[in-house]
Amino acid sequence: MKMAALCSEFGDLVQIKKQLISVISLCKERGLLHSAKWASELAFALDPLPKDELPPTSPLTEEDAQDLDALTLAKSYFDLKEYDRAAYFLKGCRSQKAYFLYMYSRYLSGEKKKDDETVDSLGPLEKGQVRNEALRELRVELSKKHTAGELDGFTLYLYGVVLRKLDLPKEAVDVFVEGIHALPLHWGAWLELSNLVTNIEMLKSLSLPDCWIKDFFMAHMYTELQMIKEALQKYQNLIEAGFSKSTYIISQIAVAYHNIRDIDQALALFNELREQDPYRIDNMDTFSNLLYVKSMKPELSYLAHNLVEIDKYRVETCCVIGNYYSLRSQHEKAALYFQRALKLNPRCLGAWTLMGHEYMEMKNTSAAIQAYRHAIEVNKRDYRAWYGLGQTYEILKMPFYCLYYYRKAHQLRPNDSRMLVALGESYEKLSQQAEAKKCYWRAYSVGDVEKMALLKLAKLHEQLNESDDAAQCYMLYIQDIFSCGEQLEHAEVSTALRYLGQYYFKNKLYDEASLCAQRCCDYNDVSVPVRFQHLVLVVVWSVLIGHVSPCRHVRKERLCCGRSHRSEIRSRRLQQTCLHHSQTTTLQSGGCLP
Repeated sequence: MKMAALCSEFGDLVQIKKQLISVISLCKERGLLHSAKWASELAFALDPLPKDELPPTSPLTEEDAQDLDALTLAKSYFDLKEYDRAAYFLKGCRSQKAYFLYMYSRYLSGEKKKDDETVDSLGPLEKGQVRNEALRELRVELSKKHTAGELDGFTLYLYGVVLRKLDLPKEAVDVFVEGIHALPLHWGAWLELSNLVTNIEMLKSLSLPDCWIKDFFMAHMYTELQMIKEALQKYQNLIEAGFSKSTYIISQIAVAYHNIRDIDQALALFNELREQDPYRIDNMDTFSNLLYVKSMKPELSYLAHNLVEIDKYRVETCCVIGNYYSLRSQHEKAALYFQRALKLNPRCLGAWTLMGHEYMEMKNTSAAIQAYRHAIEVNKRDYRAWYGLGQTYEILKMPFYCLYYYRKAHQLRPNDSRMLVALGESYEKLSQQAEAKKCYWRAYSVGDVEKMALLKLAKLHEQLNESDDAAQCYMLYIQDIFSCGEQLEHAEVSTALRYLGQYYFKNKLYDEASLCAQRCCDYNDVSVPVRFQHLVLVVVWSVLIGHVSPCRHVRKERLCCGRSHRSEIRSRRLQQTCLHHSQTTTLQSGGCLP
């Protein structure tokens, strides 16, 4: 059946439905269950076809008829994961379908044996680098067939997988592209190709068929390359084109929002997804990450219990339970469940990364490094693993290693302020203050998630005796904190206010200095003796200005000192006495203290 001629527009949804039904059957016959599942979910999102419009089954060739009995027997063994047995009965078969299943059985047999050897390994990295011994033989045989032009779209996909496993990415990309042209509707080939695309330039250089499934691939790639705005636009276009009922698209939009830390939007979409598909386990590990970040213990507990009832031994279930124990600070149990996930699927990226986090919590840096490196082996685009390695070497006080790994994380997430702040700290430790300043300012410019970039930049200017620049950064920091309504949650605000008070006092701006000192007294992180010192400064400055008598302040301090619950009353009285006659003045930056 010719599958290459596909519509490039979404207008004919009936034709798309027919193509999906056809490829579902083809994938099932070859044991490609994940591709069949993806196509089935997409087909379910479209309206059903009338009986007379259903696509016909693929006709049998003479070779298919001769191999039918062997193929039927081998497929039954294959479905029971008896891969060597399946390959034995397919040896010598001549049809394309039988040949693919023969080679695929040999490949999966080698993968299973490799996983059995590595499943309990979490020691030195080289112990985990066990190879599939069948790969080289498969490559030789498939290469001969490829040269002779005897490989169909499915076997080209398998050849590409073998090349990727042998660390031959360039050759693998070429073969995957060839396979996609031969069989555009096989989603597995698109996914394998996506694992080899490292940047947007490489993506643009690929010669891909102009078909509707390409839009799904591009949306997926934009998400992987952290181009979330473009990904969301692509998915919105797909929804408008007729795939509004697709749970796959909803899940991918939720993942995209998760990647840009729009937690509320992502949570809303995952909750909607669970309402539509309550027994779904796919992507629930990502959902649990969101619940973890929001510290939603009851919801995470419910999700974990629910998934255990559905399928206790799914990778995602183990990751959700691991997150639950991690949120309860039971890090040993959390690591145990992440290890269970890896026994089920040693290539589970999230489990390796999360296990690295747990080892970090347990102060086991060597095991954390091992886990993060495994994660990078699975997917070199996982910024969390690179960032985790940077944090691990930071604990080990190895700043050059930190810098290398933080740079890798920054390349993957160029607009993530956390990566930039970490880079700045590494540069600062290496006495590269100019680079550190650039990183901190860039972190502030792209949107500082943790509200620390300006503070670190101000402290760096302070260390370098650049008082004007330090004051400017402290002023921007205070304005930023107050504008978010988070001032009571940031203990460092008092540090900024103290510096600004001293800065204004040195520059004989006594009204601004008084206001900074008074505001500094409002924070619980300032101890009572230090508060008294601030109050003395207020008195001295006020006397210099000639506003009030100092004795009134001393009496009030004797009444209020040591009574933290009355700090708000005291600050109001101070404002009434010290600033009764002073006018509101603007900061040198052009703004006002809130």
